[in-house]
Amino acid sequence: MQEKIKAHNEPKADALASLGVAAAAEAMRKGEISSESYASALLQRARDHADLNSFITIDEDAVLEAARKADKAIASGAVAPLLGVPVAIKDSYLTEGLRSTIGLSTLDRFVPEHDADAVQAIKDGGGVVFGKNNLVEMSFGLTGHNEAHGQARNPHNVNHVSGGSSSGGGVSVAARLVPAALGGDTIGSIRVPASFCGVVGFKPTTGRWPRSGVAPISHTLDTTGVFARSVEDCILIDRVVTRDETPDSRMNADLKGVTFAYAPRQYLELVAPEVAARFEETIRQLRDAGAKVTEVDLGPDFSGRALSATWNIFFRETKAAVEKFIRQNNVPTTFDEIFDGLKPGLKSGWSHLVLPSGQGYISDEVYHTALSGERAEIKRRFAYAFLSTGAEALILPTTPATAPMIGQEDKVLLGGQEMSHMVLANNTIPASAAGLPGISLPIGLSDKGLPIGLELDAPFGRDRALLYVARRVEAVVGTLSAPV
Repeated sequence: MQEKIKAHNEPKADALASLGVAAAAEAMRKGEISSESYASALLQRARDHADLNSFITIDEDAVLEAARKADKAIASGAVAPLLGVPVAIKDSYLTEGLRSTIGLSTLDRFVPEHDADAVQAIKDGGGVVFGKNNLVEMSFGLTGHNEAHGQARNPHNVNHVSGGSSSGGGVSVAARLVPAALGGDTIGSIRVPASFCGVVGFKPTTGRWPRSGVAPISHTLDTTGVFARSVEDCILIDRVVTRDETPDSRMNADLKGVTFAYAPRQYLELVAPEVAARFEETIRQLRDAGAKVTEVDLGPDFSGRALSATWNIFFRETKAAVEKFIRQNNVPTTFDEIFDGLKPGLKSGWSHLVLPSGQGYISDEVYHTALSGERAEIKRRFAYAFLSTGAEALILPTTPATAPMIGQEDKVLLGGQEMSHMVLANNTIPASAAGLPGISLPIGLSDKGLPIGLELDAPFGRDRALLYVARRVEAVVGTLSAPV
């Protein structure tokens, strides 16, 4: 591998792979590294860690060709925020000229003729598409298992799940295979794997990032987003994807005068002891850093309402959303063909809840109540919590437990009881229901060496404020070192 890296005093392969988005872009602008050498180092790591199953497709020749073009552009004086930086893409995004399976074996040979809008934004910002990340079929799942492409494995312990549905994104960023990856989040599909894999996972306000060209679940809940190893890199990607170059205010770099709220009755009553202990320690750290952390109660029925509203919207909107995506993007399949090709457990769930003929199909009345009644009430509760406390963000454990062992996903032990893996999204679901921006940061490791995540949720539309305060929190809690 070393002989492939141009020898003009560039860092060794491992040092190159450790660079984040902003650091790599700056090093390329200064001529300290080349895009080709950086891409080569990442490709080598991707080959070395293929057992993690974080990618479905990587076109190495195309990656290196794009990197060489970036190097020529840099040499000619071109400037772009991501120029020459490789970014991985969840395989639910359409990518021009690069197969897009959506995790389905039935679309194994589908090569789109256009990019999803977010991918086009990355390219317009100078980014290099590195490859397509593994995901749960149709983004339906929280653990990272894919029937055709294998279980994405947690780089901190390969016997544990990665989280899902954006499984490969969290794994590849944590394992230093890429500095950032685009994912999707409907009920926690970025934040859950970010928590499990020990990286930063940002879910923007629903509708803020473009969703065109991304396989959907729910037009009400879906959002695109990003994994990175620092909040700084999430800020950079956010600027590129939203095409919003508003200057960054770096004033008030510490946490003095910042107020956070936390809701123990809603987010701490059903969490593993080690997660609760780490969260309480984080509250102490934030207070020691000058922040005010105040308790708030969102109401005894809050969690139940959030779960009910979200699942009723989620399952009711899937069929129409998928059919519209197929039609608008000339995807060479039908809804029925997708359904027929689903793995048994998922097919059974769709048969019961997604198909209009299913016994659990959501009626018009229940669906509209979820939208206009329960969801509206969840939004109101959040708004009141922020207003009454003056908090910039609500803080909570991202997931109630660390990553389960592969094969033990439905034996999550909480409160002395074994629970289904669906409980892993209990804490991420409320922000999804309300469409709020949320970000997960790593705050340490369990006794078994598994990451624990802290989620910060902000008021609707306050994405930049969330990112800026998250950067200040990150300075207090730190980041995790490479697991592999």
